[in-house]
Amino acid sequence: MTLLAALAVFAPRAAALDRGINLGDMLEAPQEGAWSGLRIRDEYFRIIDKAGFDLVRIPIAWAAHVGPGPDYTIDPAFLHRVDHVLTQARLRQLKVILDYHNDEALMSDPDAHSDHFLAIWRQLAVHYQYAADAVYFELCNEPNGNLTAEKWNRLAAQAIAIIRRTNPHRTIVVGPVQWNSARALPELRLPERDRHLLVTIHFYEPMHFTHQGASWVKGSDAWLGTQWTGTPDERAFISGVFDQAAAWAAAHHRPMFLGEFGAYSRGDMESRVRWTRFVRQSAEKRGFSWAYWEFCSSFGAWDPGTQAWREPLLRALLP
Repeated sequence: MTLLAALAVFAPRAAALDRGINLGDMLEAPQEGAWSGLRIRDEYFRIIDKAGFDLVRIPIAWAAHVGPGPDYTIDPAFLHRVDHVLTQARLRQLKVILDYHNDEALMSDPDAHSDHFLAIWRQLAVHYQYAADAVYFELCNEPNGNLTAEKWNRLAAQAIAIIRRTNPHRTIVVGPVQWNSARALPELRLPERDRHLLVTIHFYEPMHFTHQGASWVKGSDAWLGTQWTGTPDERAFISGVFDQAAAWAAAHHRPMFLGEFGAYSRGDMESRVRWTRFVRQSAEKRGFSWAYWEFCSSFGAWDPGTQAWREPLLRALLP
């Protein structure tokens, strides 16, 4: 029995080998359109579906759209906007991950800000309790900083319990600390009896290649010109990380989702394509579903200027 088949026994929906793409830099901005003018357009879902993807991950800055405590009510207009986006994706029969993204307050002081995190999930769980099974909840993108493994495990368990009151069988995506690092998987603690959980990791290594020239990474201009040629050592490094994740998944009977991977646009295209293809192949070889980062921004596989796929990147993802 393959790893994927074995995991399907424990989590039949979550174990499907989905190929997805992230709609990054849009609803995860403080206001949609604030970053490079990018907004989610209805036709994006037709484009994504026609290319052959079957899943979209939608990063959403929920915490930027709530009222004051103790209720932390989500702005109805923003919730309506997310509903519209979700509807457009489902009209194309795409699976959807609603991802809780960009909550810096929670990362810097989880003790002071856990209340709004739980309040948001309480509202979302009720609001989407009748959504299709193909709509997944992702608890929190890349827990890091002062949100330590101990605090994250406790907070994640509380959020899962809240969601399960109204969504007993919905797939919930949850990952480890250290920005969803595969190396932090041994620190992740999940409710053992809950078999509708999809564990996520992110992968951007080596950073000096994938983030060369990235304005938000200090010192990254010094990395410009870094190539990824696919040497045996380069491939072995990636394989080793993925083998660790696969071993953890098998030991814990959990399906694995590579929720983000990508190389920034200032790297040379041939290297980006080689790296992307090898990472995608490495994930699929081990039975991981995946979502590329991202659709049409600085890592994008789609060029919003020419309104066309960057074919080499697209074929690295969907050969």
